[in-house]
Amino acid sequence: MRPGLIVAGYHAHQDEADPSLLLQALAERGAHVAFPRVKAKGQALEFHLVPFGENLQAGTFGIHEPLDHWPRAVPDMVLVPLLAFDAHGYRLGYGGGYYDRTFSALPKARAIGIAYAGQRMDFLPRGAHDYPLDAILTENGLTDFPR
Repeated sequence: MRPGLIVAGYHAHQDEADPSLLLQALAERGAHVAFPRVKAKGQALEFHLVPFGENLQAGTFGIHEPLDHWPRAVPDMVLVPLLAFDAHGYRLGYGGGYYDRTFSALPKARAIGIAYAGQRMDFLPRGAHDYPLDAILTENGLTDFPR
């Protein structure tokens, strides 16, 4: 990890795997942490840095998000929540397509799913618009998916 790396995290919602300790450790090592914001339906996510002393606010779908006027960021790495993943690096999300559109808009960003090992499926259905993950991180470790 290089100093100044911009990592996009997320605030865990309901039973999602919680990346907060990982985000804290990355920040302690010099990474800048950004969080996603839904700008509009059908668009890619925007990412914003959280100014010191500020807190994420409940936004679209009740998910905690940064405010629109906070500094924008372009992440080098995106930590991704999911419902399930398969052995080929594809994920099942929540059906809005936000992360797939985001990966399309950020082709150089490394996409890493954050999940529990029990969320692994042998195979997931996928369409042409579905982007595979570069890696998945579970309580059992990191698995890279060769591209």
